[in-house]
Amino acid sequence: MTLIKSISGIRGTIGGKVGDNLTPVDAVKFASAYGTWLKNSVDPSIIREDKLKVVVGRDARISGPMIHNLVINTLVGLGIDVIDLGLSTTPTVEVAVPLEKADGGIILTASHNPKQWNALKLLNAKGEFLNGIEGEKILKIAEAEAFDFSDVDSLGEITENDAYMDIHIDEVLNLPLVDVEAVKAAKFKVVVDGVNSSGGIIIPKLLQLMGVEVVKLYCEPNGHFPHNPEPLKEHLTDISELVVKEGAHLGVVVDPDVDRLAFICEDGEMFGEEYTLVACADYVLSKTPGNTVSNMSSSRALRDVTKAHNGSYEASAVGEVNVVELMKKNNAIIGGEGNGGIIYPESHYGRDSLVGVALFLTHLANKKMSVSALRASYPEYYMSKNKIELTPQIDVDAILVAMTEKYKNEDISTIDGVKIDFANDWVHLRKSNTEPIIRIYTEAPSQAQADALALRIIDEIKAIAGI
Repeated sequence: MTLIKSISGIRGTIGGKVGDNLTPVDAVKFASAYGTWLKNSVDPSIIREDKLKVVVGRDARISGPMIHNLVINTLVGLGIDVIDLGLSTTPTVEVAVPLEKADGGIILTASHNPKQWNALKLLNAKGEFLNGIEGEKILKIAEAEAFDFSDVDSLGEITENDAYMDIHIDEVLNLPLVDVEAVKAAKFKVVVDGVNSSGGIIIPKLLQLMGVEVVKLYCEPNGHFPHNPEPLKEHLTDISELVVKEGAHLGVVVDPDVDRLAFICEDGEMFGEEYTLVACADYVLSKTPGNTVSNMSSSRALRDVTKAHNGSYEASAVGEVNVVELMKKNNAIIGGEGNGGIIYPESHYGRDSLVGVALFLTHLANKKMSVSALRASYPEYYMSKNKIELTPQIDVDAILVAMTEKYKNEDISTIDGVKIDFANDWVHLRKSNTEPIIRIYTEAPSQAQADALALRIIDEIKAIAGI
């Protein structure tokens, strides 16, 4: 069963049976539920002369045009006006929603999942992801199929607007801490892997406007991902080789919807997706002291860098909406997730690779050092990211309870799965919001230690589960 409903949105594989996969019927059903929720959220005491308005954009995956047409016309059928951005990025839609004074937004993307997947990511009027309570309301509406479509004289209208990727770029370049002139003076040469999605358009254009020489790799937005689109080391051999061959200063890698960002050092080695946020935070904190937040599956390095700048660091449950909530509570000036997601409130409360690229290059230009030297300047931590495929027979909750009991004398958090903090390393166990798996993340002072801890924990889980 590959239809997953969570606070991260509605996600599934294309084709198959209704209710088991993301079929056209399911796409219409959940778009109807979202539109109905928006209509139910309107204050009846306020008389509106205009219709509700929703911004919709998609990444370049093959199923995008089909799901896109189904979703926008479902909203039209509910009497909702649609601002259609067409091919876009997740952060671009997030930026567009408040600028359009829209009531919400939908991004059609399965993020880092392979090409057979697609999803509906749902936004509120601020251009931010819905919280768990709002998401539950939408799921209940979908389950009950409590839809009331508009009559012929009250249908919504579609307005196409393909200018927002350029608007988004301009917004990033105008951020006070983005120093375009310093980057131009550095004369960087950068290889870009856009995984044949919308990042292949927007990232090169951003870089060129910053005076960067761009070498494109997989930047044709045709949806045929040339490698697994999750920006992990084992998937990025092509760009690692090309950075060295071209004598580039670095490589830039984004996922299909451009909210995750990874860098390649000039020697072809990974900068480390966990250190994308660390480096950007280091720069921002050096200019505007304050607090930071990441999720509890992210590296301790952000905590260390924040403390070095006399700031306060806290960890949230996994999920962008949880990070954003804690950032607002703690007045964090930058935050995000260790998967390469940068959230910079000066721009907007959403993971944004454009913001990350611009801040990172400014930082690098100011430091006047190589990318590998910059990486070496940060605390050394190594992560091991593993997963166990779930079957109906596996009782995840029972496994987590058993692991909590086993390590009850350690520093344990259960706000999101189970995180066990040891003196020199940690492990985080949780059920994924986006895939039918248990994630096992570990971090330690060396890769060997992180891998060994992961293997030990996996063996313990398998013993508990009897697999």
